[in-house]
Amino acid sequence: MKSIRTKLKLNNKQKTLLAQHAGYSRWCYNWGLSLWNQAYIDGYKPNASKLREVFTNHTKPLYPWMKNLSSRVYQYSFRHLDAAFKRFFKGIGKHPRFKKKGKHDAFPTECYANTIDNCGKPIELNGWSHKLPFIGIVKTYEPIEATTKKITISRQAGEWYLSLGFEFHPNTKPKKTDVIGVDLGVKTLATLSNGKVFSSIRPYHKAQKKLAKLQRQLSRKVKH
Repeated sequence: MKSIRTKLKLNNKQKTLLAQHAGYSRWCYNWGLSLWNQAYIDGYKPNASKLREVFTNHTKPLYPWMKNLSSRVYQYSFRHLDAAFKRFFKGIGKHPRFKKKGKHDAFPTECYANTIDNCGKPIELNGWSHKLPFIGIVKTYEPIEATTKKITISRQAGEWYLSLGFEFHPNTKPKKTDVIGVDLGVKTLATLSNGKVFSSIRPYHKAQKKLAKLQRQLSRKVKH
C-alpha cells in the first residue's frame, strides 16, 4: 500500500462546498455522540447501524439542507464514532469527545459518480484534474496517478488537502542475462553454444609469416 497527501487547488465555490461537508461531518459526529451517551445512560447498546437508522428516519428529514450534501458523510461519521468507542472499551483509546469547528476539519467520501447507487466503483485519479464524488472536478498542484475507493479531504491552516491510500505495483522487469557456452577447440578458436564459430588464429599467423618472407625477398631485388 502507498499513501498520498496533496494540496488541492480550489476556487471559492469549491472551498465553500468542502467547508459545508466538513461542518456536516462534525454535526453528525456530535449528534451521534450525544445520542450514544444518552443511550448508554438509558441502558441501550448503540452502534453505527442503529445511529444511521435513527438519523435517516427521524433526524435528517427535519433538516432540508442536508439533502444538498453527500449522504456518505454522515455514514462515515457514525462508523468513525463506532470505531472510537470500540478502541475506548478495549482500553487503547480515550472516550470520544465532541468535535469543535475549525479543529481537525475533515470528511471522508467514497465513490459514487452521480448517485449513491454507483458506490463501490473505484475513483480514478489521473493527472492534474480529478472528478471527486459529489464535489466534482478539483485540481491538485501535482499530478496523481492512482485508483482508490476512499478519499479523505481535510483542512489545515486554511488550506484543503486530499489524502488516500492505494495499492502500488511497481512496473519493474527482471533483468535478463544471456548465458552462452564457449568451447575452445584446435581447428577453430572457439565455438559458442548459439552456433557461432570463431576461426583459429593459426592461419592468420601463418599468413603473416609468409607475407613477411615475401616482403624481405622483394626488398633484396634490384630495380632495372
